[in-house]
Amino acid sequence: MKRIRKIIETNLTGKKVLLLFLLTNIVYAIMLTVTIPKTMTFSNGLKLLDMMPLGYDLEYINMLFETLGENGRQVYLTNQLPVDMIYPFLFGVSYCLLVGYFLNKLNKLDSVFFYLCFLPLIAGIADYAENFGIFTMLKNFPDLSPITAKVTNVFSVVKSMTTTVFFVALILTLLMFGIKKIKERRKTSANTV
Repeated sequence: MKRIRKIIETNLTGKKVLLLFLLTNIVYAIMLTVTIPKTMTFSNGLKLLDMMPLGYDLEYINMLFETLGENGRQVYLTNQLPVDMIYPFLFGVSYCLLVGYFLNKLNKLDSVFFYLCFLPLIAGIADYAENFGIFTMLKNFPDLSPITAKVTNVFSVVKSMTTTVFFVALILTLLMFGIKKIKERRKTSANTV
């Protein structure tokens, strides 16, 4: 734990955090505007498994993969999943450092709030597990394993839940940071008058 804390603390420079944040969101924008829409052109309106925060079942997976057809499944495998193998790492690291950066500015990094830094890392790991499950199912279709479908679904839900909790925590951290800055400005203004 001390080693992880040290790695996080040594990487909390504003430039590094900003660069990783921008890179992460460029990759995310590519997925949202290029690879996901390209894959969904074959889905007849059905959502991709990556985009179902409440999960799915084997019946839905079969329906989606059947609707995608051979070309759509190939696009999912060769366009969407490769980009989505970069994104979880970037998300985990950049958002871990982002929340750590603001916790450090609030002098809360050495408190229990430090554990918020782990939420994006957990979401990233769950996203990788989800991606490997989707990859396996796409490669094996139409011979889908109910166990692979259930396990992949669990990781999809864990990813979504962890991401949601993280963003709520990040918003609260940013609000606390904003309030601190407003108080500091008021104090500075009062001292200069």
